[in-house]
Amino acid sequence: MSGGVDSAVAAARARDAGHDVTGVHLALARNPQTFRTGARGCCTLEDSRDARRAADVIGIPFYVWDMAEEFHDSVVDDFVNEYAAGRTPNPCLRCNEKIKFTAVLDRAVALGFDAVVTGHHARLGADGLLRRSVDLPKDQSYVLAVLTRAQLDRAIFPLGDSTKEQVRAEAAERGLAVADKPDSHDICFISDGDTRGFLESRLGSAPGDIVDGRTGERLGTHNGAYGFTIGQRKGLDLRVPAADGRPRYVLSITPVSNTVTVGPREDLAVDVVTADRPIWHAASDTTDCEVQLRAHGEVVGASVSVTGETLVATLKSPARGVAAGQAIVAYRPDPGGDIVLGSATITAGARAESHA
Repeated sequence: MSGGVDSAVAAARARDAGHDVTGVHLALARNPQTFRTGARGCCTLEDSRDARRAADVIGIPFYVWDMAEEFHDSVVDDFVNEYAAGRTPNPCLRCNEKIKFTAVLDRAVALGFDAVVTGHHARLGADGLLRRSVDLPKDQSYVLAVLTRAQLDRAIFPLGDSTKEQVRAEAAERGLAVADKPDSHDICFISDGDTRGFLESRLGSAPGDIVDGRTGERLGTHNGAYGFTIGQRKGLDLRVPAADGRPRYVLSITPVSNTVTVGPREDLAVDVVTADRPIWHAASDTTDCEVQLRAHGEVVGASVSVTGETLVATLKSPARGVAAGQAIVAYRPDPGGDIVLGSATITAGARAESHA
């Protein structure tokens, strides 16, 4: 129970369904003062108190589990290391994979519990397959697609058949004080919201060049390539304007030379995406499907093949802003809701001709 409205209603629905439910809030900060403060729906001291009050209203036992060391090692350190390597991580996805459905699930099973219930907006069908929520703008199947079959078998998502508005209305009817509590959107372990400053405090200043992807011309400098992500347009501080006056975007990040390469928007387009560490649930290792390339990103048609530890997606239309470190999630349209076929971590994007 994070302290937000979704996990509170999920706990109440699980209790109503006849499950023997215990509420658990995760203490994730080594030093709570370094995390965000205030009632934000996740991870603060105020959120812990909100979660406890919700458990009292629902009528279930409540505990706080200290997962600070696991969270720091698996999520915070991973976040820093990924940026240092020129990739763009998704810490919420990593938290689901390493904390909520590994560390928490392992402890829960060891204590005799059967499953972990969360307030994610996603569905598990009677066939055991993960599906998108009926509330597509709130759908969180993308950040759950890293879960293995064994983890999904011990997961319960009670909110997937409801919209967020319905969840809030139900919370109010149940007398839960979090009914109107705002959603949490920010990275919980960056207290001031300054991602670049957070990374610089851990990786130090590392000046390097910003160069033109077509001519190789040096256009400016930066204090750390980790402060950029593929597709970024703002904050480049370029000293040499483009000859055609058009904006330029980050095309690639090369940690070895500490170089950020920029160019026009059309140079961002890729139609072949390579990824590693696939979690694959589809019956075949080759399939036509739809893929999503970042959280809340566009969905494009693709042909996906999985060979060993590599997934290759050939896109039916070019996509822009494809960043290494993000997840590629494959979906199969289905009348009962789009089914998650699998996911993998993006390593590269390319044009078909250069990939060949």
